[in-house]
Amino acid sequence: MNSIVVSSIIFASVFASALVGMAVRRALPEDHVGSDAKEVVRLATGLIATMAALVLGMLVSSAKSSYDARKNEVAEMSSEVLAIDRSLAKFGQETGEIRTEFRQMVQAGLDRIWPSQSSRQAELRPGNYSETALNELELLAPKDDRQAAAKVQAISMVVSLKQSQWLMFLKSEQNAVPLPLLVILVLWLAAIFVSFGLFAPPNPTVVVTLALSALAVSSAMFLILEMYTPFSGVLRIAPTPILDALSQMGH
Repeated sequence: MNSIVVSSIIFASVFASALVGMAVRRALPEDHVGSDAKEVVRLATGLIATMAALVLGMLVSSAKSSYDARKNEVAEMSSEVLAIDRSLAKFGQETGEIRTEFRQMVQAGLDRIWPSQSSRQAELRPGNYSETALNELELLAPKDDRQAAAKVQAISMVVSLKQSQWLMFLKSEQNAVPLPLLVILVLWLAAIFVSFGLFAPPNPTVVVTLALSALAVSSAMFLILEMYTPFSGVLRIAPTPILDALSQMGH
């Protein structure tokens, strides 16, 4: 989902609902908007507002947890990359070419997930670089127990890094906010704003207040959708941990 498009649609729908409420008020008889009717509508609106607030709170909490998890995964993969390089260095000079190729692989992954050109989209699907690295590692012939332990450790960490990459990719492919939940939430918000417009005096101050309220609600949904797409958009996770690992590799 494009967060800007979705949040704009939500803003337009919710604000239009308030305007519809104002228009309906003019067509209703006066006894339909009296104090008794206002009290019933107020109670019903309070119930819907409570449910909407609970769902919004749940979505914000879930989105923040997802965002933090992706951020931690990037840091963990950066640590794994540096640990693999150190294990290869521990093996000896025989891994010099493998270390160079591995660094190039990390650089390619960095450019794939955080493209330097703004016109390109982030691609989280892992390439076949890890398979090449595993094949080259398996061909290494240890001369002693120290090299044998370094080889086993490096292979294990490359496999773990590959699994982490695929897991992050598969999680990113999942739909962030289920469409039925989003539609129901927008309908609830629309109902709330219809009630606001129904009993609000039609003056510029009220209209501006309702517009700002609709903007606040749509902004919340914008943040939720942005946090579910942490490798693109406004809240994109910074590649700082990967850059730090790259600066330490080869030393």
